[in-house]
Amino acid sequence: MAATFPPVTDIRSGFNPASRTFHSLKPPLLLPPPNAAISAASYVLFLRRNSHFPDSSTAVVDSAYGHSLSYGELIHRAENLAANLATVLKLSKAHTALVLSPNIIQVPILCFALLSLGVVVSPANPLSTRSEITRLFHLSKPAIVFAVTSNAEKTHEFHVRTVLLDSPEFDSLTRTKIQPLSPTTSPTPVTQSDVAAILYSSGTTGKVKGVMLTHRNLTAIAAGYDTVRTKRAEPAVYLYTVPYFHVYGFTFSLGAMVLSDTVVIMERFSLRGMLSAAERFRVTHITVVPALVVALTKDKVIDRYNLTSLEGIVCGGAPLRKETDEAFKAKFPKVLVMQGYGLTECVVTRTTPEEANHVGTVGRLKPDIEAKVVNPQTGKLMFPGERGELWIKGPYVMKGYVDDPEATSATLVNGWLRTGDLCYFDNDGFLYIVDRLKELIKYKGYQVAPAELEELLLSHPDIRDAAVIP
Repeated sequence: MAATFPPVTDIRSGFNPASRTFHSLKPPLLLPPPNAAISAASYVLFLRRNSHFPDSSTAVVDSAYGHSLSYGELIHRAENLAANLATVLKLSKAHTALVLSPNIIQVPILCFALLSLGVVVSPANPLSTRSEITRLFHLSKPAIVFAVTSNAEKTHEFHVRTVLLDSPEFDSLTRTKIQPLSPTTSPTPVTQSDVAAILYSSGTTGKVKGVMLTHRNLTAIAAGYDTVRTKRAEPAVYLYTVPYFHVYGFTFSLGAMVLSDTVVIMERFSLRGMLSAAERFRVTHITVVPALVVALTKDKVIDRYNLTSLEGIVCGGAPLRKETDEAFKAKFPKVLVMQGYGLTECVVTRTTPEEANHVGTVGRLKPDIEAKVVNPQTGKLMFPGERGELWIKGPYVMKGYVDDPEATSATLVNGWLRTGDLCYFDNDGFLYIVDRLKELIKYKGYQVAPAELEELLLSHPDIRDAAVIP
C-alpha cells in the first residue's frame, strides 16, 4: 500500500508547507484495529508467519558458552512459562514484573511469556544500586522480581517474591506446564491500550522516570520490522552489544522474532569478546553505539579477527559523527552503516540498506510518523534545512510517565512528544540529529553543539576519541 499524504505535501521530503509538518514517506503499517484484544506477543507470532525460515532456525545463542535455542524451543518454553506464571505464581495483567538481569538466554523467554499474559514487563539495569532499585520499586510496584544469583540480595529488603533466572526452579517452569489452565486461571484478554512495559529513562530531562509503553506501541514497533523484511538464503545473525533492559535491545528483540534473525548475546561486554563472537558465529550485523564504532575504526586489535561475514552495523544511542561514519566506511567499505534514532519514549527512525549511503543522517521517518521542527525560543515551526527541537506524533509514542502527570504533560503536548533534541530535515526527508538542546554551549551570542566540536577534534588523526562537556 502506498503512503498517502495531506494535500500539498512534498513527496520528496514529506514536508507539508501549509501545516509545516513532516510526514513519513513510507507505506503505512499493517496494524490490527485499535479495539482488537491482542497482545504484542500474539501479534509478533502473527507476523512471524511472513518468515520463510522454519521454527528450527536458531533464535538466540549465548556467546560465552555456545548454548542456543531454536525459535520453536523459545516459543514452546515461553508458552509453558506463561501458563505456569498464571497457575502457579498467580500472575495476571494487573501485575508488574521487575527484571534485573544481564543478557542471558532466559530473558527473551521471560519477556515473551510476560507479554503474552499481559503482565507488565519492567527490565532494569542489573547493576543498579540499592538506592536506584528503591526508586524502581517505587515506580513499578512489582508483584514479583526476576533476578540472577549475583544480584538477588539487593531485592531482599522489599519483601517481594524473587525468582532466579539462573536457577533450576526457573528452568523447570519453562520445561513443562505444571498445572493446566482452567476458566479461573486463564489470562484476562489483553487490550492494546494496556501497558505492556515500563522502561526507565531520565526523560527528556531530570530524574529517572518510568516510561509506559502499551501493547499498541510494541505492536507498531513489531509491524515496522515486518516492513523491512528482505529475502535471504539464511537468517541474519545479529550480535547484541546492547542490554535487553535498554529500549534499543528491548525493541530489537521483538524485531528479531518477527524476522527470524539469530541473536548472539553477550552477558558481559568486551571488545575482544565481541570480535571473537563475531568471528566464531559468522555474525552478519552488530548493534553498536558511536563509541564502539570509534573503537572498530581505530583499535588495531580488530585486524586479528576475521570479520568477513559482517554485512552491516546498526548504530544508536547517540548521533554518529560524520567523521566517524566516513572513517568506518573507509576501513570496512563493504559494511553498511545503518543509524537509528529514538528515545525510551518513542522509536523514530532507522536507516534502511538503501539509505545507508547518506552520511550523518539517522534516516527517514518510520511509517505512520509525523514530525515538526520547533524553534525552542519562539515556538515557530521550521522548514527543511532549519534547526529546531524535534516533536513527534505516531503509534510509537509512549502512553506517559508512571505516576508523574507533570512530567507527562510537559513532554506530551496535544499528542506530540517533545524530544529535547536539536535537529533538522533535509530536502529529501532525511533527519539529522545535532545534539541535546540542554547541552548547547552559549558563546558570544552563538549556540554551539558539543557534537560539532567533537567532530572537529576527531578529524585530527592522533585523537582517538573526544568528549566536549558543556
